[in-house]
Amino acid sequence: MAMRTVIILGSTGSVGESTLDLLEQAGADVEILALTGGRNVARLAEQAKKWQPRLVVIEDESLLPELQERLNGSNVGAAAGTQAIIEAAAMGADWVMSAIVGSAGLAPTLAAARAGSTIALANKESLICAGPALLAAAKQAGGGVIPVDSEHSAIFQVLQPDCRERVARLILTASGGPFRGWSRDAMAGVTVEQAVAHPNWNMGRKISVDSAQMMNKGLEMIEASYLFAMPPERIDVLIHPQSIVHSMVEYADGSTLAQLGEPDMRTPIACAWSWPDRAPWPAPKLDLAAIGQLTFEAPDEETFPALKLARNALTAGGGAPAAMNAANEVGVAAFLDRRIGFLDIAALVAETLDELDGAGELTHESNADPLEWAMAVDASARRAAAQVLSRFAGRG
Repeated sequence: MAMRTVIILGSTGSVGESTLDLLEQAGADVEILALTGGRNVARLAEQAKKWQPRLVVIEDESLLPELQERLNGSNVGAAAGTQAIIEAAAMGADWVMSAIVGSAGLAPTLAAARAGSTIALANKESLICAGPALLAAAKQAGGGVIPVDSEHSAIFQVLQPDCRERVARLILTASGGPFRGWSRDAMAGVTVEQAVAHPNWNMGRKISVDSAQMMNKGLEMIEASYLFAMPPERIDVLIHPQSIVHSMVEYADGSTLAQLGEPDMRTPIACAWSWPDRAPWPAPKLDLAAIGQLTFEAPDEETFPALKLARNALTAGGGAPAAMNAANEVGVAAFLDRRIGFLDIAALVAETLDELDGAGELTHESNADPLEWAMAVDASARRAAAQVLSRFAGRG
């Protein structure tokens, strides 16, 4: 494979670290144009010294002096702030890993799309908040979007282009998280430590909490609808505790195609890196005989209401998905700060959506810039969620 230029947005997070590890293990011929991080200045500087990018950007502007000091004597440029991350994303790399967690990843991802890069998309919020606009921008600029979430990567790999009109269902699999089989009464006392301890995947704290409440699967339903142009009623979720079958596509003739693999984020990253080729690297091998059994069960949407919230938001359209995502970020942050209980997260999201819908703030403005409108909805939802949070605080 010819040498390619690369940007990694969110290089110090779990997906960013896995990406750099994959590139190293695969012996990829790359020039790193930029690495960006949030607050982990020490790790960002270590990565910069090893990979020698043209530029590193730390989101927290107060950490720029420390970053510059750590890079003293190197040829690596340093910058800080949200706008600097957006400008780094727009440098025109061949391949951009979008792995910034949360809605903060929306503007940089859209900037990379407009620059014509091929985007390996791990940032859910870019699709949740502005999916159609992002996909259209990438197509217009001559780039593309390849999903990195294991579920969407699976569908991407088995969805036959000539048979799109014959797809009966997309079936997203979910591990069920650490609380599969728990009652709501039992989950009322869940601690932060329990919620971030995912049984199969090594993920960041926010994503782990989303998985524990199954909000991640709700967000993935919305992503799948946009990515694969599929209506909500043709997207289902199936609990699969072993996380070996990563998702399935059911066709009209009764055939169901699935992608299987060990739960390792480097596998979908490798797919996004080399597609339509397959990059050789020391990937974990799947031993079905050793695993012995794969099991499946229907999700419990009463115990895990985030799934129903997401499906309703997708069906409602307009600003509902973006508002739901913003309210969830507020709720998860409050839970991680121990200000509210685990079950309060979904309740906060539901109450926020009800208030915004009642105020008519989720109706799409057709003449608005997609990014500006998405960010306006995001900001409005965060204000509303903060007000709801003030009523919830103290109950955790």
